[in-house]
Amino acid sequence: MRKVAIDDVDIERSPLGVHSVRRPVSDALGTEHFAMNYFELEPGESFSGGLHTHHDQEELFYVQSGEATFDVADEPSSDATEQVTVGAGEVIRFPPGQYQEGFNDEDNDDPVVGFAFGAPDSKHDWEDIESVLHCSECGEETGHGMSLTEEGSFEFTCLECGNELTF
Repeated sequence: MRKVAIDDVDIERSPLGVHSVRRPVSDALGTEHFAMNYFELEPGESFSGGLHTHHDQEELFYVQSGEATFDVADEPSSDATEQVTVGAGEVIRFPPGQYQEGFNDEDNDDPVVGFAFGAPDSKHDWEDIESVLHCSECGEETGHGMSLTEEGSFEFTCLECGNELTF
């Protein structure tokens, strides 16, 4: 058994700089088959930093306070997205393979406080994450494979042409 207070979990920042408060609760608890992250999103901040999918994991987001907006798509194109608003006390689920990005709209005055949950593992398999980015070689938005470099930055590879981007 392990117990932890959310405020005692260290803040871990994204290399993309897309949120200021993310607390990896599952790391603090030592979970093996379940991921749980606590977020506080100021206006303009996001849970992940872009439209993406996890081919190996389903995700749930619970909004404790505020109102989060999610762009949702069934294919790797932001042209095909639908926007869904999730308010305080509401939960949204994304199956493996569905593209999504959750954020606090920059026109919103209030912060969003919420949790992201993932299963069946406590850690992402970076090779099973696909992000939607503009590819300078293809000239359009395409699916990109994602990896974490030893320096702690993200490397994205276009799945259409192999062009690489590093953030």
